[in-house]
Amino acid sequence: MTDHTTTVTESAVYEALRECYDPEIPVNIVDLGLVYSVTILDNWVGVKMTLTSPGCGMADMIANKVRDRIKKIPGVNDGDVRLVWQPAWHPGMMSDEARKALNVKS
Repeated sequence: MTDHTTTVTESAVYEALRECYDPEIPVNIVDLGLVYSVTILDNWVGVKMTLTSPGCGMADMIANKVRDRIKKIPGVNDGDVRLVWQPAWHPGMMSDEARKALNVKS
């Protein structure tokens, strides 16, 4: 049962999204730079994100995992994930921690 008295915050959403991974890359989707925006409307959360490649065969699985994870945040009743391809993802969007973990030069 969802607690509707809990105010959902953007930081809580990003923290939850740090638990979501592309199964082929050992870095979370936030540090990979895949999350473009988070929208919160009362107890609904929308995430606009991309993937490292438009041809990713795991797209539906990743989007479903993200949706499932945001729905577990206290105060969230429902959520939506939109995969977008513009702007296109590139390695420069990764955090310093992700670049270090994947041995990618700046």
